[in-house]
Amino acid sequence: MENYTLTNGVKIPIIGFGTWQTPNDDTGVNAVLSALEAGYRHIDTAQGYGNESSVGKAVSISGIPRDEIFITSKLANSMHGYDNTMSSFEQTLRDLGTDHLDLFLIHWPNPIKYRDTWQKTNAETWKAFEELYEAGKIRAIGISNFRQHHIDELMKTAKIPPMVNQIRLCPGDTQDELVGYCKERNILLEAYSPLGTGKIFAVPEMKSIADRYGKSIAQICIRWSLQNGFLPLPKSVTPERIRENLDVFGFELADEDMKTIAGLTGCAGLERDPDKTEF
Repeated sequence: MENYTLTNGVKIPIIGFGTWQTPNDDTGVNAVLSALEAGYRHIDTAQGYGNESSVGKAVSISGIPRDEIFITSKLANSMHGYDNTMSSFEQTLRDLGTDHLDLFLIHWPNPIKYRDTWQKTNAETWKAFEELYEAGKIRAIGISNFRQHHIDELMKTAKIPPMVNQIRLCPGDTQDELVGYCKERNILLEAYSPLGTGKIFAVPEMKSIADRYGKSIAQICIRWSLQNGFLPLPKSVTPERIRENLDVFGFELADEDMKTIAGLTGCAGLERDPDKTEF
């Protein structure tokens, strides 16, 4: 597995295994085990997913040394603020069965619980992130679903800039302005829902492109993401598809196809407005 290098020198595998909506039971454990057996070394979870313990169990069962697996989690929307961040982070470590995280993200910038104070609350949250990072409990820190104004506000008080922004990026949902803004600041873009939460499989143009390359639509989506310099986080609980989603390094999409895929605006839905979410 190849790596990207974050601004602090930490290396992160260029494809991660997503676990959103993966249950916290044997199905979840077996999905992560299948991913690790297939060669994934980057697992993405979140406090809000409710499945950190199954991820941790799979990592333990796998027998793969902890330092060979890159684990990401994200702060729950209800746990912003300095004290909440500190306590929930310790619970995340317990649930994952580890003494550190490789990457920790603020999951959403403006949860409804903190809507009237999101700027102040994010500043307090980030202070906790920075202290955990400086203490060696997190190897890299970042954000998720942050738009430009959220990042600008965060940087008014931040000592350490975010190293990652995990946002929705898939064919037809390219967030060009935000992508350019993050790239200018050397913030790595992780692409969640790179398969458009499954909607992409019904898009005729994607089937046509996939057929021409002799690949699956999922492989085309992941390859498109990689060629844009993103870090895709495909999710599946089916071993065959888990393996297939990692088999994306033996071909390259032509520039014309890259543009066609980007131009399928809304074909698999569009990102949520983080300032209007109801959670």
